[in-house]
Amino acid sequence: MIASGFFFNARQKSTRRYFLAGHEVPWWAISASIVATETSTITFISVPGIAWARGGDFRFLQVVIGYCLARVIISAVFMPWYFRGELVTVYELLQTRFGPSVKALAATLFVIMRTIADGVRLLLTAFVLAAVFKAFGVSGSVIGLGVVMIVFTLLGGIEAIVWIEVVQFAIYIGGAIAAAVVLANNVGFEHAMALGAAAGKFRLFDFSLDLTKTFTFWSGLIGGTFLTLSTHGTDQYMVQRYLCTDRPRSAAKALLASGIVVLAQFAMFLFIGVLLYAFYGETAPVTAPDQVFPHFIANHMPVGLSGLVIAAILAAAMSSSLSAIAATIVSDLLPWGGLLARRQAAGPAAGETAGWQPAPQDDKAAMRVSRVITVLAGVAQIAVGLAMQYTQRSALNTALAIASLINGPILGVFFLGATKRASTPSALVGMSAGIAAVAVVAFTTKTAWPWYAVVGSMTTFAVGMIVSWISTARSEDSSPSPRPDPI
Repeated sequence: MIASGFFFNARQKSTRRYFLAGHEVPWWAISASIVATETSTITFISVPGIAWARGGDFRFLQVVIGYCLARVIISAVFMPWYFRGELVTVYELLQTRFGPSVKALAATLFVIMRTIADGVRLLLTAFVLAAVFKAFGVSGSVIGLGVVMIVFTLLGGIEAIVWIEVVQFAIYIGGAIAAAVVLANNVGFEHAMALGAAAGKFRLFDFSLDLTKTFTFWSGLIGGTFLTLSTHGTDQYMVQRYLCTDRPRSAAKALLASGIVVLAQFAMFLFIGVLLYAFYGETAPVTAPDQVFPHFIANHMPVGLSGLVIAAILAAAMSSSLSAIAATIVSDLLPWGGLLARRQAAGPAAGETAGWQPAPQDDKAAMRVSRVITVLAGVAQIAVGLAMQYTQRSALNTALAIASLINGPILGVFFLGATKRASTPSALVGMSAGIAAVAVVAFTTKTAWPWYAVVGSMTTFAVGMIVSWISTARSEDSSPSPRPDPI
C-alpha cells in the first residue's frame, strides 16, 4: 500500500488529480472499488456466521434486493446531478439549493460519522492483526494500520485508494473462494447441499411485516433501498469514486455492475456458512456465530491458504476514507471551497484533460491544506480506535448507531432539495427532527436497523415540507391584500 502511494505520488500535482483522479479511472476499476469499499472485515467474517447459526439461512439476501434497486435509482436520477458542473463533493449540491449553512451541516455530520466509523474499522482490523502478531498488541496494531493508511493516502490521493481497492477486491474474493474449496473438499459438496436443504439453510424470503425482524422481504426492499440511497447516493465516501470517472454513463455502469457483484459475493459468503454448518454441525467451539469462520481459518485451513485468508480479512478492512474527509473539509468547510469552485480560462495542468482548474496559487494552497487535513483525519481515526478498545459497548453497534443517525437525515435533505417549496430554515429543522427521530427509534425501540434510514429520511422530508408550508402561509397572510383590478 505504501509503495502504491509512492507510485501515484508523482501525478498528484493538483486538487483535481488528488481528489478526483483527473476523471481518468475506468468504470470497471471504480466498480471493484465500490464493492471493496462496502465490504468490511465484519462482512467477511460475520455473513458466513449468519447462515451457519441455528435458524440461519439465506434471508440476508433480501437486503441485497434493496441494495440493487437503489443502485438503479441512483444511476437514473442521482448520477446526472453529480456531473453538472465540476463537483468536488456531493454536498456542493446542497449549497446550490439551500446555501452554505445546510451544506456545512451535512458535511460536518459526514466528517464526524466517517471518522468514528473508520476508527472502529481500524480497531476491528487490529484485533485480527494482533491475533496473528501478538507482540504488536491491539494498540500497536491500531497505530500501525493507521499510519499505513495515512502515508499511502497522503502520497497517492484518491487514485492510489481506488487502485489499491481493486487489488484488495481480488485478494479477499480469492481468499473466500479458497476457504470455500477447502471446506467443500472436507465435507463434500453434495453432502453439504443435502444437509443445508434439510436444515432449511436455503430459505430466502420472509414476507412477515414485523419491524423488529432484521431480514424480511419488506425490510430488505424498503429499508435496504433507503439505506443504499443514503450510503451510495449522498455519502461523499462513495460519491467521490463516481466522480473519478469521466461521465455519468461510466459511473452508472460501475455502480450497476457493483450490484451484481455484491449479490454474488453475499451469496458466496452465505454458502460458506452452509459449508461451515456441514463441517461443524450446530455446535462449534465458539461463543458467537461471528467466530465460527475465523475458528475454521485458524485451526483447519492449510498453512499458506490460512495466510491468504487472513490477508483477505485485512484487505477487506483497508479502504481509506481520508481522501473523502479531506475533500469535504477543504471544499465544504474551509475558505478554499470557493477557490476550488472557481472556473479559470487558463489551460489544464500538464498531463490532465481540459476542463475546470482553480488558479495555480489557490490550488497549491489547497493542496497543502489537504495533505495536512489527511494526516489530522488519520490521527483522529487512530485516536477513536484506541479509545474504543476500552469501552464496554460493542464497537460495531456504536458504528452502526452513529451511521444510522446521519445517513437518513442527509438523504432526506436531498429529497427536500428536489422540491421547489423547501427553504434553508425548513431543511435545517427537518434534519434536526430526522436525527432526533432516528435516535429515539434506535435507542428506545426494538426496530431493526434497516428501517433507520427510512425513519431518518422521511422524518426530515416530512418536517421540512411542513415547516415550508407554514412559513409560506405566514408570509402570504402578512403580505398586503392585492387591490382589485380597475374596471
